[in-house]
Amino acid sequence: MNIHQSITEGGFLLDAVVGSALADMYAKCGNIDKALELFDSMSQKDVISWISMIAGYVQNRFGEKALETFKQLQLAGVKPDSSTFASILPVCAQIGALELGVKTNATTFSGILPACAKLGALEQGYVQNGFYKDALNFFELMKDSGTSPDIVSFACVLFACSHASLVDEGCTYFNCMSLNGIKPTVDHYVCMVDLLARVGYLEDTLNFIIKMPVKHEVVVWMCFLGACRSHKIIGLGVFTSTLLLDFDPKNAATYVLLSNIYAEVGRWGEVQMVRKLMKDRGIIKIPGCSWIADHKTVHAFCVGDRSHPHTEKIYKKLKELAYEMKAAGYLPDSRHSLNNVEEEEKELFLCHHSEKLAIAFGLLNTPPEKTIRVVKNLRVCTDCHTAKQNLSPKSLEEKLL
Repeated sequence: MNIHQSITEGGFLLDAVVGSALADMYAKCGNIDKALELFDSMSQKDVISWISMIAGYVQNRFGEKALETFKQLQLAGVKPDSSTFASILPVCAQIGALELGVKTNATTFSGILPACAKLGALEQGYVQNGFYKDALNFFELMKDSGTSPDIVSFACVLFACSHASLVDEGCTYFNCMSLNGIKPTVDHYVCMVDLLARVGYLEDTLNFIIKMPVKHEVVVWMCFLGACRSHKIIGLGVFTSTLLLDFDPKNAATYVLLSNIYAEVGRWGEVQMVRKLMKDRGIIKIPGCSWIADHKTVHAFCVGDRSHPHTEKIYKKLKELAYEMKAAGYLPDSRHSLNNVEEEEKELFLCHHSEKLAIAFGLLNTPPEKTIRVVKNLRVCTDCHTAKQNLSPKSLEEKLL
């Protein structure tokens, strides 16, 4: 605030560069409202000013706001440069709004391609859209072209290896980092933990975590706890959750994962115990949410959501889809309805998951030739993934934010 005051008193806020830098500072500190206040107060905005605001929204995970700001930039008559495109392209992938994204000619694209590659935007795009093998191929092409992989590139390629369960490749890339003079960060270690745990090497994963030279961050143990849930290893799950609650007793995700571990093996007494502990400590679970974009805007859905203007049509479509999917061989996986209720009630709960609501909306509002893209803030459950596979012809795409 002292720097801000000095800039104001000196009259430097009128300078677009100084104002942009100050707004960027607030955004990086997480105060996006203050950054926006400064941005709006600037009488003159150059392309740097707009990039700073877009980047601020991206850093604080306000993808829709970043896209909206990019549109405002165009309406203001400011010509986007390669840095602007490199900032906004990953956002379009994040919120599943490719049709709302950048439309450019070949000349412009050839100009932004190197910038996107340098910033890891293309690799992120491949990974976020599930094209893991393509991400690895692009990584190798980048190396062959003489471009040295940076810290972001290695994070992308390790993430791709973990989600494609490519253990040998992931270990090779991880070991190659030191050969390129890059010291692994927590992000890289998390990818390796996820890779080893995802394929069931939990003992090896635990040894890897213990030997990590970096601080044992909460995110590392959270990744391991998620693997304990996937593989139904209750003992290790309880041990890990105890560690996590010592680190961060306010983290709702720890309680939720532990509750899910108990629920999936039918230990409902322990489930109620965990839920009571959450209530007593004032811990609120982050609701699962799915986003889908049409040609005008982005629509959000939560589980059991009935707030959308087209709710009646959406639920009617869901009922039709249920018949279609069962006819195709789909059987609801009630393990993912983590409530101690009758089987029929569990199936009804599963039917109203946020991604199913988003898909129903997409089927009602997307032309047959277009792909439906659904984005989630939490991992897609197995039941929803299976249900999607039993839907007909329409091309569907799901990814995690």
